[in-house]
Amino acid sequence: MLGNAGEDTVVPEGFVALADAVPGVVLEARYAGANNFTGAPVPGYEHGVLLLSRPAATALAAVAESLAPVGLGLKILDAYRPQRAVDHFLHWTTLPDDPVSKARYYPRLEKSELFARGYLVRQSSHSRGSTVDLTLVDLPGGEQLDMGGIFDFFDPCSRPDCPHASASQRANRWLLRTVMERHGFEPLAEEWWHFTLRDEPWPDTIFDFVPR
Repeated sequence: MLGNAGEDTVVPEGFVALADAVPGVVLEARYAGANNFTGAPVPGYEHGVLLLSRPAATALAAVAESLAPVGLGLKILDAYRPQRAVDHFLHWTTLPDDPVSKARYYPRLEKSELFARGYLVRQSSHSRGSTVDLTLVDLPGGEQLDMGGIFDFFDPCSRPDCPHASASQRANRWLLRTVMERHGFEPLAEEWWHFTLRDEPWPDTIFDFVPR
């Protein structure tokens, strides 16, 4: 049974800012701005701060350390996600489509299908504090490697094994998955960018505090 940590504005003990915990990481809190599938800032991301549980952040720092010798690093797109943001996604599906967002993020689906097909959920692993969305970048410039698809593209081609991706794109997805698994993260079959710490500290708790 899932617990609920309430709507506190105080960050619970055991969460850390990725800006402090992962040296050299590139941060781009997508839901803090308009560059996401909703086309607008999402409630709960007002401060643009990305947090994870301390064990997940420590494991992520080890990932970054292992990539640095080959000139690669991590860009974090989302981490801890308050439940209020997940609730907002549900509300967003009831609103009229924005043609630009639809063409970019879900061109072959209707909003009504996104929950049914599992692209959106009513309780997200992100809200437990140990799930991260990320990609690989070249260092020191921070240019993203070509993964053959954008973050939050609601389509089968977001699967790590998408046959329509090029050999180099599949190799980049494989590299990200391999290094994350090596450091204790489990991938999600539907999204090449999504990973959850295998031994997460709060597997049954949904948090709703605002990161700051």
